Amino acid sequence: MQDTTILLVGHGSRKRAGNDEIERFAAEWRVRRPEWRIEACFIEYADVLLDTGLDRAAHGAKRVIVIPFILNAAGHVKMEIPAAIEHARERHPGVAFECTRHLGMGREIFDVLAGQLDRLMQALHMPDPCTTGVILLGRGSSDAGANGELAKMARWIFEATDHELIDLAFTGVTWPRLETAVQRQVRLGMTQIAIVPVYLFTGVLIERIDAQLERLRAQYPQIAFALGTHFGFDKGIFELVEARVADAEAGDAPLLECDGCKYRLAAEAEHLHDHSHTAGHHGHGGHDHAHHGHDHGHACSHNHAPHAGCAHHAHA
Repeated sequence: MQDTTILLVGHGSRKRAGNDEIERFAAEWRVRRPEWRIEACFIEYADVLLDTGLDRAAHGAKRVIVIPFILNAAGHVKMEIPAAIEHARERHPGVAFECTRHLGMGREIFDVLAGQLDRLMQALHMPDPCTTGVILLGRGSSDAGANGELAKMARWIFEATDHELIDLAFTGVTWPRLETAVQRQVRLGMTQIAIVPVYLFTGVLIERIDAQLERLRAQYPQIAFALGTHFGFDKGIFELVEARVADAEAGDAPLLECDGCKYRLAAEAEHLHDHSHTAGHHGHGGHDHAHHGHDHGHACSHNHAPHAGCAHHAHA
């Protein structure tokens, strides 16, 4: 690992504190792994953006392992990061760039969310899962596959606990929103509601959730609410990124969710012929990016149906 750089690629937040937390995560990871060279950069809303981060990681290195430090795979993971890596390979022909999977919604994240829920239940005066609804609250995406990953977590929690009502809600982009999910659970007789934000670090949306909950408490004074927090410094997250590095070292790093699909292959083919044409038509900005991200979810994520919430299936 002496000639290898590990590059964490965060989403980036308009709130500086969110980016600072990712930088702090990288610093704490360096303390855990002093023999590794660990860097961080961001896709947007930050001083060190993706291209600059890749250049810094490549400096003095023979190999760069890129870890998308993102929970769900939408346009950023599927299109922007792979495209930026292709450009970095052109700028640094002597450096081998590899990209691991994003953090995803697997057993490791499930364990973190389950731990959050356990702590919320302990904080309630009457921790009865039969009368306590659970709402997993995610960022929301135009990509159905990314939203479906959160639905999988809801189903796993339903099967692993005694909670009878588990819903999904999203802070933006897609539906339902938190207020709608709370209204549904109140109508179905829940007397307590545990809200589990599925966020790594703080940011504008975390502040928005706090404001939403304040309004909900005033609207439903008879309901006991328990709100979790972002969980990026949980030991399970450190273990997960280290597992991504181990996979890369063993040569077992799985492909990105979109590698090998027709959209990714088409993007690479056009990139070889006309860089500017690729940038204009394959999701590097604005409306086109969101459009391709949405279509891509239908093409690549066959196991997830749009708007598939666990509780809706279990209790419909």
